[in-house]
Amino acid sequence: MVGQLNEGFARGMVVTAHADDAEWGCSGTVARWCAEGWDVVYVLCTDGSKGSDNPEITSDELIKIRRREQENAGRILGLSDVIFLGYPDAYLEPTLAVRKDITRQIRRHRPDVLICMNPVRRLMGDGYIGHPDHFASGEAAMSAVFPSARDRLTFPDLLSAEGLEPHKVRELWVMGHEEPDRFVDVTGHVDTAVAALQAHRSQVAPDDADRYLREGRRRTGQHIGVQYAESFKRFRLA
Repeated sequence: MVGQLNEGFARGMVVTAHADDAEWGCSGTVARWCAEGWDVVYVLCTDGSKGSDNPEITSDELIKIRRREQENAGRILGLSDVIFLGYPDAYLEPTLAVRKDITRQIRRHRPDVLICMNPVRRLMGDGYIGHPDHFASGEAAMSAVFPSARDRLTFPDLLSAEGLEPHKVRELWVMGHEEPDRFVDVTGHVDTAVAALQAHRSQVAPDDADRYLREGRRRTGQHIGVQYAESFKRFRLA
C-alpha cells in the first residue's frame, strides 16, 4: 500500500537498538513525517559503546560521540526528542526492564504510529547475519506496544507514581520485514535522509551513506513506481 501518510495521525515514535539504525531503516519516512508536521520521537535502547574498531577509542568516548551524532541527525530530520535508554551496546536482551522503559516512553509521548526493528533473524544473502541487539529491541518494542502500554494493570507504578496513563498505539510498522505491505514514497525527502545518515560519521563515510541509502530506497521505489521509497510490515492495532 502506498499513499498519503496523514490518516488523522500526528505523532510518531521510532524504537531502535543503536544510533544510526533508524537512519538506515526509516529516515525518509521520518523526514516526511516531520515535514508534514508530525511530532516524532526516537527511543534508542543502547549506549552505542561497542561500535568501533578503533583501538584508540574508549567506550566512554564512543558513547559521547554516538550520542552527539544521533542528536545532530535528529536536528536534520526535525525530531521533537531523542531518548537514550542507555543499555550496554551488544548486550541488549528483551527483558521486562527494557520493555518497561519503552512502555514509559510510549505512555509519555503517545504515538499514533510506532516503527520498530524486526525481532526475527533473516538469513538472506551472504554478507550479513543481523545484530542481536536489533532483534532484542524489536521484541521489547512490540511487547511494550502490546500489551504493556495499553493495559492499566501492567507496570501499575507508571500510572500511580508517574501519572502515565495507558496508551493504545494505533499502528505498528516493522522495518526489515520479509513481507512488507506498507510502502512510503520518500522521493521528496531522500536528501534529508541522506544528510541524517551522514551525521553518523563514526559509523559510515559520507559518500557511502549517500550511495547505499539511495540505492536501497531506489530498489524499493521500483516496487511501487516511484523514485525512492521505504517499506514496512504494518499492523493496525486500534
